[in-house]
Amino acid sequence: MAAMMLLRTNNIKKIYRMGSGFIRALDGVSLEVEKGEMIAITGASGSGKSTLMNILGCLDKPDSGEYFLAGDNVAVLHKDKLAEIRNRYIGFVFQSFNLLPRMTAIENVELPLQYAGRGDSGRIAMRALDTVGLSDRIHHEPTQLSGGERQRVAIARALVNDPTILLADEPTGNLDSKTGDEIIGLFEELNILGRTIIIVTHEQEIARRCKRVIRMKDGQILMSD
Repeated sequence: MAAMMLLRTNNIKKIYRMGSGFIRALDGVSLEVEKGEMIAITGASGSGKSTLMNILGCLDKPDSGEYFLAGDNVAVLHKDKLAEIRNRYIGFVFQSFNLLPRMTAIENVELPLQYAGRGDSGRIAMRALDTVGLSDRIHHEPTQLSGGERQRVAIARALVNDPTILLADEPTGNLDSKTGDEIIGLFEELNILGRTIIIVTHEQEIARRCKRVIRMKDGQILMSD
């Protein structure tokens, strides 16, 4: 059975103006990702990997080129439609966790569902926390959790809308090596269950755990293997 093409970029470019000059953050990036892949995007600081992540996550739009997500050219969509696509298809995990400090784990995970007006948010949040192995810590606030547990809460929050793609930006950057290894193991388990995972990382050990590595330099894809 042929694999399903989930997203495709064609010659996308992103330019930022800096004083009297400009920076080509992305300079003609073409990329294809199939459903169920687990991919690492690597490169030095300034290589364009975070800009690419923002565009893949529909947080930003390219200045030119095409970006097809689930068949739609999202590069040309208005910001409201772009937000709708983002909420439907994409879950985000960040290096800094982005948890609200005065809310418990389950309250943090429930937030996206409450914004969407879901009446069953508690049940869905509990199931997501159980998926990441934190069903016994649901009433703890972030300050009462370890770094690894906070990242698990963040992953659970990213899962509650049942996204097709998980985008993780340096998800182990604030963790020690043992805890980081456990978090990547969790991503591997989610990938086995069918979730498409794209991880931006500068850690080669993390990249090696992914099924494919995309290496970037100066706003271009240097190689994909």
